[in-house]
Amino acid sequence: MRIALCNEVIREMDFAAQCEFAAKLGYDGLEVAPFTLDENPHLLSASRRTEIRRAAEDAGIAITGLHWLLITPEGLSLNSPDDALRARTVDVMERLVGLCADLGGEVLVHGSPKQRSVPEGEDPAPWLARTFDTLRAAARAAESAGVTYCIEPLNSTETNFVTTIAEAVRVVDEIGSPALRTMIDNKAATPMEDLPVPDLIDKWLPTGKIGHIHLNDTNLRAPGQGEDRFRPIMAALKRCEYAGVVGIEPFIYEPDGPATAAFAIGYIRGAMED
Repeated sequence: MRIALCNEVIREMDFAAQCEFAAKLGYDGLEVAPFTLDENPHLLSASRRTEIRRAAEDAGIAITGLHWLLITPEGLSLNSPDDALRARTVDVMERLVGLCADLGGEVLVHGSPKQRSVPEGEDPAPWLARTFDTLRAAARAAESAGVTYCIEPLNSTETNFVTTIAEAVRVVDEIGSPALRTMIDNKAATPMEDLPVPDLIDKWLPTGKIGHIHLNDTNLRAPGQGEDRFRPIMAALKRCEYAGVVGIEPFIYEPDGPATAAFAIGYIRGAMED
């Protein structure tokens, strides 16, 4: 099990400094939000990709994968009836899969709720069919690149497509690609699921359908900065012999990003030792 910091937490630093800082704190890796690299991260040159990967290697830290995939470029959609827009979205997703592989990453986490929601009042069938076609293309790209593409269950206040692990697993099963999986995010799962997160881990991790874990408090702060308890979560991951990446993904940084990153790794390492 490796612990990664979602790099947007310290995005005010340049990327080399992010790597050095996270490594000194004791993180095993950085999970990169592509928008922190460039306005068009899917178009990064080969030399820039090499530079980014080398910065991590020089700091002794891994780039474990990508998340927040469709923040930039703006206006993308998995299910738009506009064929040209949907083709553009597929192109960006496929290129981000390539970016992940080029940086040495292993997993992409697809949240991006606005780009996958079905408009209220619409017949969902054609919208869902188009969504599945888009995800199939991403899964094929992931298979070719040797990485895993995870559809992330999110809160129903964010999207109406895939809000529970069971729904995500049905999507994974329908597409049937070994490169497409789902994941568990504490802040999303806690209000949406009928089991506590440790029990969700016990239930779903042995199925092989879980490809990633995100830890954050339901108050949107870092693990240990709210009411959620993470020692039982870490115990469940150990009990199930989870060998993947755990991404630390707070959304509120108090008092600031670097302090939040430092607190989170200390808390989670302590929970692992307990």
